Amino acid sequence: MSTDAKISKNLMQVLKDGEDGFMKAAKEMSSQSRTEVASTLEKYSTQRATYYAELERLAKGYGDDLEESGSLSAKLHRGWMSVKEALSGSDAAAVLDAAEQGEDHAKSEYEDALKDDISSDLRVVVQRQYEGICAAHDEVKRLRDTTQNLHA
Repeated sequence: MSTDAKISKNLMQVLKDGEDGFMKAAKEMSSQSRTEVASTLEKYSTQRATYYAELERLAKGYGDDLEESGSLSAKLHRGWMSVKEALSGSDAAAVLDAAEQGEDHAKSEYEDALKDDISSDLRVVVQRQYEGICAAHDEVKRLRDTTQNLHA
């Protein structure tokens, strides 16, 4: 498997994790009548699905098989996967804190990918997606901080 394929596969796992995590967080916020926050989290879930599809299309172009396999599919990311359980029944600040932790992980994975020796085509996509993930992280952090300050 090429370096591009390995990087793409890893980032796709991170993106799927984020898509699912944001959707669960959005549902929790909806159940608490926090519709504005829920809407923002749904937006980022959709963003992650879009990024995933973009990487998948690019990967098909270099002909690598990115189907789930053994050790890579079994690998659990330290980001969203470790905090999803905390979402159910949690207050808004706790949900947003979990989301921000997941975003810290996503940023880290993208930073690692950008340090790797990847093709220029993939680099352009990863850089653009990284910028979107950083913006999402900052907004989630701002929402979390605002929510915590309201309850302080």
